[in-house]
Amino acid sequence: MDCEMEAKSALTLWRMAFLVFSCPSCWTGQEQDVRRIIQALNECLAALPRQQLRKVCSIGVSGQMHGVMFWKTGQGCEWTEGGAAPVFEPRAVSQLVTWQDGRCSSKFLASLPQPESHLSVATGFGCATIFWLLKNSPESLKSYDVAGTIHDYVVAMLCGLTRPLMSDQNAASWGYFNTRRQSWNLEILRAAGFPVHLLPDIAEPGSVAGRTSRAWFEIPKGTPVGVALGDLQASVYSCMAQRTDAVLNISTSVQLVASMPSGFQPAQTPDPTAPVAYFPYFDRTYLAVAASLNGGNVLATFVRMLVQWMADLGLEVEESTVYSCMIQAAAQQRDTCLTITPTVLGERHLPDQLASVTRISSSDLSLGHVTRALCRGIIQNLHSMLPFQQLREWGVERVIGSGSALSRNEVLKQEVQRAFPFPVSYGQDVDAAVGAALVMLQRNFNQQES
Repeated sequence: MDCEMEAKSALTLWRMAFLVFSCPSCWTGQEQDVRRIIQALNECLAALPRQQLRKVCSIGVSGQMHGVMFWKTGQGCEWTEGGAAPVFEPRAVSQLVTWQDGRCSSKFLASLPQPESHLSVATGFGCATIFWLLKNSPESLKSYDVAGTIHDYVVAMLCGLTRPLMSDQNAASWGYFNTRRQSWNLEILRAAGFPVHLLPDIAEPGSVAGRTSRAWFEIPKGTPVGVALGDLQASVYSCMAQRTDAVLNISTSVQLVASMPSGFQPAQTPDPTAPVAYFPYFDRTYLAVAASLNGGNVLATFVRMLVQWMADLGLEVEESTVYSCMIQAAAQQRDTCLTITPTVLGERHLPDQLASVTRISSSDLSLGHVTRALCRGIIQNLHSMLPFQQLREWGVERVIGSGSALSRNEVLKQEVQRAFPFPVSYGQDVDAAVGAALVMLQRNFNQQES
């Protein structure tokens, strides 16, 4: 969205902040420094034209689902005059444990109580992480009395909320949340000794969480702030023009998403082995989601492996050079008999599955063959999770392809075109920030209409 649109509808900076933050030096295992995230967010605000910020009439927020952080009520941040603009800086907060966190083993997850929800609990899910901390590091929880996603925290700090609000989109991503009843599994959690006082209150996605308690840079005090949305739902909202569209996003990981018909209700018994999950969308509808953990990160792993091999041989080469060379080689190699199952990170429904290479012959060992097989394997792995014929049965007529790994990889595009029995459209980028802004814009429009 350009500045004029932002000024007239909503300010959506969270995704930009996350992109600024996503550099190797900011990572500590599968945890992230909340202070550095907010610093990046403040830098984004400072870079925007001040005259446009003064015109902002609402703020839409989205962020990566599943993750969890903790803070102390009334001490979560301190507002300071950052140069010429008021900013908030985190104070009594924990690290952010991200969705990629792998501390919850299959054995540990099996020891947890069965949720009363259609969604299973996996490692990296907020409630699973809290259970793990409760068992392995209970002292770390004693300093805090509330929890939320990082984007719930941002909304709470902007609005001065005593307790954070969480949309059902993010609550479902934590686990132990019943989407039909719109409530946490409190009895189950209490019986297991879970600190339920940490859980946020639930609010409707698209609703207003509150108003800015102070001026934020040049954004006026009293500006409405939307309840934080899941990045998946906001991304889909940004580009799904028709219910007959499916969205394929290949970035670090892969998501294939389709909208379920109005009135659809998933089975209420979780199936940890099911590769397709149903996440809340808007207006009590659901998205069918095949979310693979193995996407652009697999290609990045392959590039790093090649760079390391060459370093071991005494040669230095940039990763960007290796990437462009391997894509060029694969583009010239239109087919291969080599088969690669690229699940180096496993999958949520198959956490112990590893990658494999089969049908190896001496004629299929070139860089072009291997790269072509790797790109094909990423798409075929997705197909194994959600057969594309199922999309046809759901009424899908078109696939919208997006994501950084897809946009810069012509070979991956070719494999998508080869695999999908639908027209594939590119160019309409999937953007959670735009989606969050559009949700707030639609809310403002509906208010004016009524």
